Amino acid sequence: MLGRELLVMITAKRNVLQVAPDVKLGKRVRLFGHVNLYGCEIGDDTRIGCFVEIQSGAKVGARCKISSHSFICRGVTIEDEVFIGHGVMFSNDRWPRATAHDGRLVAEGDWQCQATLVRHGASIGSGATILGGPTIGANAMIGAGSVVTADVAPDTTVAGNPARPLNPSTQAQR
Repeated sequence: MLGRELLVMITAKRNVLQVAPDVKLGKRVRLFGHVNLYGCEIGDDTRIGCFVEIQSGAKVGARCKISSHSFICRGVTIEDEVFIGHGVMFSNDRWPRATAHDGRLVAEGDWQCQATLVRHGASIGSGATILGGPTIGANAMIGAGSVVTADVAPDTTVAGNPARPLNPSTQAQR
């Protein structure tokens, strides 16, 4: 719920903050214009950039930075101190369809949400796509533009489509 602790940064006269009454916001959360939050949980001291949508059932930990134009869907849990770059897209359905086999529009019961977990301190580069299901390990780094289709081990840097670990000498340089 919107409480006194919420600090809303207004960066232009016509910013729109759509925060549903069922959102659980931590202390000192900073929201920048044109966000859409509903049914989610956001931890203390987290910053959420412009044009971000966070769906019902998603959880974002404390002291995270969610950069602009990112989408965090139901089934995604982001632990504390995670960086999400610009335009990062999470998916929760590996086999999306508009209609069921009988031709009717797909409804809630027609598909299974694939949960994704992003562990403490991970960083996800701009433009990355995270398909439903993987766990991204603590302090892992996902290269910009990567497509993550499988688990990423802790303290590992991955890049590419599909995302694969970089060689150890490259990781040691970071």
